[in-house]
Amino acid sequence: LTVRVSPCRVSPVKRQRMESALDQLKQFTTEVADKGDFNAIDEYKPQDMPAYQELVEEAVAYGKKLGGPQEEQIKNAIDKLFALFGAEILKKIPGRVSTEVDARLSFDKDAMVARARCLIKLYKEAGIGKDRILIKLSSTWEGIQAGKELEEQHGIHCNMTLLFSFAQAVACAEVGMTLISPFVGRILDVANIDKKSYEPQEDPGVKSVTKIYYYKKFGYKTIVMGASFCNTGEIKPLLLGELLKENSKLAPALSVKVAQTSDSEKIHLDEKAFRWLYNEDQMAVEKLSDGIRKFAADAVRLEQMFTERMFSAESGK
Repeated sequence: LTVRVSPCRVSPVKRQRMESALDQLKQFTTEVADKGDFNAIDEYKPQDMPAYQELVEEAVAYGKKLGGPQEEQIKNAIDKLFALFGAEILKKIPGRVSTEVDARLSFDKDAMVARARCLIKLYKEAGIGKDRILIKLSSTWEGIQAGKELEEQHGIHCNMTLLFSFAQAVACAEVGMTLISPFVGRILDVANIDKKSYEPQEDPGVKSVTKIYYYKKFGYKTIVMGASFCNTGEIKPLLLGELLKENSKLAPALSVKVAQTSDSEKIHLDEKAFRWLYNEDQMAVEKLSDGIRKFAADAVRLEQMFTERMFSAESGK
């Protein structure tokens, strides 16, 4: 189960009462789960979960009903599947569900906008309003501009993923994105070359999110949702199962009040400034590219699955 925490880190202090760390964590943050597991929803009661592995046959039928070229039928079936997944999840939770736009569109703003609007339309047909949906986009320059258009012109809320750098975070905040997902653990993948472990405050991913959080000094409303935690030093951190059993006292390590007292200077990023500042962060460049490739490979595998389900019998005739 992937744990995500927003908007602040927490750190342990002296134990004062028998309350689980997970219960305490919920006082400061919103925990969301990033895996299709109904049992996890019931046990940990997260407030968001983006995927399930069911309802495929209904999606297949939908794609075939719309007809058209094979590629179009598969695309429509997959979009329908995502909407069906999200609708099922929203029966169990009070919050929002994230639905991801194909990573292969990460450098095509107009295509991302069109795909996002299609997903929102499918949710509407299922009786789900756009206020309960977060469209997940890659944090490329084009993805950020797509998010800006969706937020400003269509009232569609976005969750910017594959975010590894301060430049990406600032660009997202400047256009009023609803939420960003800095990848805490994935930063360590590149940064941790010689050391095997870090103290929580020195963890490269934690330091990155701490720096990002200080843009709260300037009144940005964008939610900072730390994502992809990989070890116990990054949340309290413990992962959900451990947090449920842990009773040490937690206290917030970041707050808007503290951020407002920082000496951080406000910066503005147009496309040229963004690309330069982002390019200066080797880790971010490597991890964004790697993440897009991996997400794209997942999309290809999903298409292959639907191709087999929808057309293998026909091709075998």
